[in-house]
Amino acid sequence: MVQRVSEASVRVDGVVVGAIGPGLVVLLGVGLGDGDRDADVLADKVLHLRVFPDEEGQMNRSVLDVGGGLLVVSQFTLLGDVRRGRRPSYSEAAPPEEANRLYAYFVEKLRPAGLDVATGVFRAMMDVALVNQGPVTILLDSRKQF
Repeated sequence: MVQRVSEASVRVDGVVVGAIGPGLVVLLGVGLGDGDRDADVLADKVLHLRVFPDEEGQMNRSVLDVGGGLLVVSQFTLLGDVRRGRRPSYSEAAPPEEANRLYAYFVEKLRPAGLDVATGVFRAMMDVALVNQGPVTILLDSRKQF
C-alpha cells in the first residue's frame, strides 16, 4: 500500500526511528512465495508511480520527479485474510525471516535513487503517523491480482 503524504514518521517505544517530509509511505506486506523479483517490480513501480501533481494539478509526477522521501514500514497484517470468520488469518504471510530479508532487499533497491529513505523496525510495535495528502492511497501487487 502506498500513500502520498506531506509528512510521516514512525516511533518505537516513543522514539522516532524514521521520518520524512513530503513523499510516499510504503506499507509493505510480504507473502508466501514472494521473492526478489517481486521486490524489484514493486520498487520500480513505487519510484515511478505518478501520483504527485504537475503545475496543472494533474497527477503526472513521480516521487523521483519531486525529490520526495520514502518511508517503508513492514506490515504483515496487510496479508490478513478475513473472508471466513472475524479473526484475520495470516497463513499467506511469509515467515518472519524471509519477510525481513525481502523487506531489507526492497529498501536497498530504493536507496540508489538518491531519495531520503526511512524505515520502521521490523517486528516492532510501531506508531505510524502520517498526513495523507489528497488523500492518495494506491494498492500495489507485484502479481497484479488486483
